Amino acid sequence: MKAREGVLKFLNQVLKAELTAVHQYLLHAAMCKNWGYERLHDHYSHLANEEVHHSAELIDHILYLSGNPDVGQIDSIAQGNEVEALFRADLNFEREDVELLQTAIAHCANVGDFTTRHLLEHMIQDSEEHVDWFETRLRTISQVGLDRFLSEQIKK
Repeated sequence: MKAREGVLKFLNQVLKAELTAVHQYLLHAAMCKNWGYERLHDHYSHLANEEVHHSAELIDHILYLSGNPDVGQIDSIAQGNEVEALFRADLNFEREDVELLQTAIAHCANVGDFTTRHLLEHMIQDSEEHVDWFETRLRTISQVGLDRFLSEQIKK
């Protein structure tokens, strides 16, 4: 099937963001494991796996539309020296992802590509859940303090 105008460009932008997320969440999982926060390690590993799944879906869909998936680029990876900094960086990343997906979804609706729109709508739902997860953790830290929050992250 042939892609509608501009759709492949958006799909490759979203793919770049998803591949960046995979790397970022794998790094953050490893950092949390190194710091001894088993629960956070598990959650970040789960997020990385979700992003791998999204990346695979995007690659398949780009190929379906007779395009070339650009898997050779990622954006810079957000790092930090402590959990709260990771959360803030990941929250900003997910908010940017939601904005990109909203723009791509609107474009797909405008050009009449409802299959791609449906795929991206599924992905934006996950991204919005990620935004909520990071916002909730940051709010919890502000309410109970970082030390109390982190003491709950050591074991499952």
